[in-house]
Amino acid sequence: MLLLAAAFLVAFVLLLYMVSPLISPKPLALPGAHVVVTGGSSGIGKCIAIECYKQGAFITLVARNEDKLLQAKKEIEKHSINDKQVVLCISVDVSQDYSQVENVIKQAQEKLGPVDMLVNCAGMSLAGKFEDLEVSTFERLMSVNYLGSVYPSRAVITTMKERRVGRVVFVSSQAGQLGLFGFTAYSSSKFAIRGLAEALQMEVKPYNVYVTVAYPPDTDTPGFAEENKTKPLETRLISETTSVCKPEQVAKQIVKDAIQGNFNSSIGSDGYMLSSLTCGMAPVTSITEGLQQVVTMGLFRTIALFYLGSFDSIVRRCMMQRAKSEIADKTA
Repeated sequence: MLLLAAAFLVAFVLLLYMVSPLISPKPLALPGAHVVVTGGSSGIGKCIAIECYKQGAFITLVARNEDKLLQAKKEIEKHSINDKQVVLCISVDVSQDYSQVENVIKQAQEKLGPVDMLVNCAGMSLAGKFEDLEVSTFERLMSVNYLGSVYPSRAVITTMKERRVGRVVFVSSQAGQLGLFGFTAYSSSKFAIRGLAEALQMEVKPYNVYVTVAYPPDTDTPGFAEENKTKPLETRLISETTSVCKPEQVAKQIVKDAIQGNFNSSIGSDGYMLSSLTCGMAPVTSITEGLQQVVTMGLFRTIALFYLGSFDSIVRRCMMQRAKSEIADKTA
């Protein structure tokens, strides 16, 4: 009886693997496609632009700093695969004025054609204890990280639905899957992106438009270096429990998942575990993906409890060390 059940399970799994490609989205062809990357002048955004350019795409880079944009443009152009490819640079703050964002997207489409893929990579991070952060910090991060993704997406989505093709990528963070000490402002702005992405995917899927949410870990970028300047000790120690990724590695995975129309994009074993743990009611691209989440949930939750226990231990140790230091200062 057990052998029969095992055989049935194996047959069922094999059937899922066979059927899965039939219901998965058709991959987006990047050669000749128009890819818009916000926050594309440095870090992950620039590496995503390079990766798409290597595959024959036309690129529109959007960022605030004109000098960095021009420098990124020169670097990207070194990776062309034909003499027809173009890199267009547009300087604008995507988080401030929707009408301005809409206008620059129209300009880009007039020059390079309709947007086939939008990558929302503009963002920033500031760390600190909840009571130490200014209220303006919460407003600023929500504006840059959340509205800075809403505005460009709103500007391209109608055309994508009309053409029945498109990809919208939101670059969140592992801090958008798990709230951590020191990230009360940052995590909340990144968590908001997932809610937007899930709702948007349900709206646009019938039009053959697919949404991808990327959850990169700590990545060696100028933004990460800036973030480290304000990290509390607890946040820094928790971050050090995992390795820092290269932006090129992260970019390759994001582009690969976006092309395939995968809703989730994660990096490494920790990223895979986090994505399975936090999948909730998120859409799946294939039956296989859903089955993997069901099978691994219990094991991953057990592992996660050990992680959470170690994080709590770090916070307690820092608190005790701080208390000892304060007593020593008083008695000195």
